[in-house]
Amino acid sequence: MKVSLNSQFLEGPYGGGMQFANFMRDFLVQSNVEVVNDLKSDDIDIILHVNPFPERTLEASAYPYMDAYNYKTKNPDTIIIERVNECDERKGTNYMNKLLVEASNHSDFVVFIASWLRPLLLKDGLPEDKSYKVILNGGDSKIFNTKDKEFWNGTSKLKIVTHHWSNNPNKGHDIYRQLDKMLGDEFEFTYIGRVPGDSEYKNTKIIPPLAGIELARELKKHDVYITASLNEPGGMHHIEGALCGLPILYINSGALPEYCGGYGLEFNKDNLKEKLLEMRERYGEFKDKIMSYPNTAEKMGGEYLELMQELYAKTH
Repeated sequence: MKVSLNSQFLEGPYGGGMQFANFMRDFLVQSNVEVVNDLKSDDIDIILHVNPFPERTLEASAYPYMDAYNYKTKNPDTIIIERVNECDERKGTNYMNKLLVEASNHSDFVVFIASWLRPLLLKDGLPEDKSYKVILNGGDSKIFNTKDKEFWNGTSKLKIVTHHWSNNPNKGHDIYRQLDKMLGDEFEFTYIGRVPGDSEYKNTKIIPPLAGIELARELKKHDVYITASLNEPGGMHHIEGALCGLPILYINSGALPEYCGGYGLEFNKDNLKEKLLEMRERYGEFKDKIMSYPNTAEKMGGEYLELMQELYAKTH
């Protein structure tokens, strides 16, 4: 089987889409699948849209979805899978959902990275009978794991951390600034990544964006992960924190409950301090639960490979 991913393969602290593309390339190759990121040959069995856009406007994109569709018209047995990992609700735009629906019209199958995304696209015209599957994102457990992790001793300051590649204010900076004002003898907070220019953090430790082993090493220095990202489609940040053994504080927005439920505490801006104190009290309970956090990249890769094999078998 030969698969084309419409993504560049860039290393470094990029967003979740690039992490996904790099992992899937390596996972598929290790599974004896040939992987390319172009449409130059005429023997491609499956095209996986990591970046389903009409033009190659992003650095991460290798080719637009119309190129893939034109390829399929000449090679009708080729299967196009669209991966939906964005939405207007997250970006504050008014075109992304319609764009994703349009891309789906030129695809055979749709994969949503969280179940809450499908109803958003249905409202913008996605056909009810469009074939789809939900495959949750996963983090690379060879990098993000609890090896050499020292867990909280129950008496020192509880070390809280989050990380975001994007500096979009919707990543939760209103909550993080609120947390910044609560820090004292019981809690400390570290933010890894880029912050908006108008963010004023007085008590928070700010660390530039990190990736891979360096990021995992820094995450493991902390005790609890927090995410206040609004309308999160299914980001990688909370997954990476969880796999490093950090119970999660999360808001009820987007896919966060789907990814974090049962592995920490839900909170809102009105009860943040209350939930911080509850996390201190129940840390041992949630630490035990987080050790079985299931969303690994290996599990995700296996689900994509199984889907590809099923779709491939129908046309070959």
